[in-house]
Amino acid sequence: MGVSTGNSSGAFVSGPLAMADAALFTDLYELTMAAAFLRQGLAGPASFSLFARRLPAGRGFLVAAGLEDALEYLRAFRFTHSGLEFLRSLGRFEPAFLDHLRGLRFTGEVRAVPEGTLVFADEPLLEVTAPILEAQLVETALLNLLHGQTVLASKAARSVLAADGRALAEFGLRRSHGTDAGMKAARAALIAGFDSTSNVLAGLTWGLPLSGTMAHSFVTAFATEHEAFRAYARAFPDSAVLLLDTYDTVAAARKAVEVARDLAAAGHHLAGVRLDSGDLAALSRDVRAILDAGGFQAVKVLVSGGLDEHDVAALLAQGAPIDGFGIGTRLTTSADAPSVDLVYKLVRFDGRDVLKLSPGKRTWVGAKQVVRRVGPDGRLAGDTLALAEEAVPADATGLLEPVMRGGELLRPHPPLAEIRARCAAELAALPDDVRRLTDPAPYLAMPSERLRERQRAAEAGVSPGRVGAPESPLSEAKGA
Repeated sequence: MGVSTGNSSGAFVSGPLAMADAALFTDLYELTMAAAFLRQGLAGPASFSLFARRLPAGRGFLVAAGLEDALEYLRAFRFTHSGLEFLRSLGRFEPAFLDHLRGLRFTGEVRAVPEGTLVFADEPLLEVTAPILEAQLVETALLNLLHGQTVLASKAARSVLAADGRALAEFGLRRSHGTDAGMKAARAALIAGFDSTSNVLAGLTWGLPLSGTMAHSFVTAFATEHEAFRAYARAFPDSAVLLLDTYDTVAAARKAVEVARDLAAAGHHLAGVRLDSGDLAALSRDVRAILDAGGFQAVKVLVSGGLDEHDVAALLAQGAPIDGFGIGTRLTTSADAPSVDLVYKLVRFDGRDVLKLSPGKRTWVGAKQVVRRVGPDGRLAGDTLALAEEAVPADATGLLEPVMRGGELLRPHPPLAEIRARCAAELAALPDDVRRLTDPAPYLAMPSERLRERQRAAEAGVSPGRVGAPESPLSEAKGA
């Protein structure tokens, strides 16, 4: 499979969804800055670093996701006639700027960590080097595309850790924040290690395994619960999962045993039962006992109902005999941490290092590399935030890889299975104290000495006489 060329329509295509005039998917100030750059003749190469300043409270790591979309956006970047006419109608921009936009394409380079990689505060997910006007204009879209998917994959990974090998199904489509968000949530959950999704369009688009049971409306549509169960089992004799909590969960479990016997007599099997409300720990024990007593030890007990990773961990800590979990709303909205402080900052322009000295928002200079070491036990043993030109030691790995040059992909996008396998390996390498769901230990990327030297020189150059100022962003923001 070769690397295809980007489309020429000005549309950004992600899965089954397309956005027309995608170059306008930006904040107005990106365009006003670009216009001012052009007027001043500023056109030198600029390096921007996209990273999280800090992790959300209670989070020990992030799972990088969204790179495929980010690269496709850059490949498709162009202004259409209709888009330029709209900008002209605003009365803000000079004709020379609009004429410049007419032929503009992204011609830069991108280095990025592969999707599915774990990253920590201050570690770039992606770095762009391009003429400053191009690199500035794509800021908003890149942040949007990487932010949402990284948030969702990071949330999903926590449920994977909590479930400790139990089956996980994503089914939050109906409460996701829009159609695109629902699609991205399904893909992000599968990257993180979920086993299936209820989203049928995601199944078609990315080949994701599908799962689904029944709703309470199916049960109440029949005169009796038993009749509903029998009807569903007749329709799906080897894959039926019966929802037990419409009326009385324990009584429904006994009816499920009767249906299982009917299926077995006909050479089929009941796949499982689902609990969606009540004391899930106690009910799962009751239901498991009824199924086992009836001779149906292979029938799975699945639970759902507003769960997240903390509920999963609590249920398993109580010894609840649960085989799988359905996670919906609180995953697809990342309810406890719906955003990450992801930023896109200029770190080098036209041959000189640049930085920001704002309190709490200081930045490291220069294009960078994240150097990761793994200990003999296979666990992460420390990251170093280095300059991109520094050699990576033989016993370490540089996480940021070249993925685009001259605005073109250097290789095809990896298959989802490869990204998923990478994420699984990364999660397995997390130190125990960093993987904790509550109060995780911080895992900091420590700056290399060469980066510290460049930082000190840049700080001295832009702010002479700052005696006693923190020597690095880490020392100010994290007490390093």
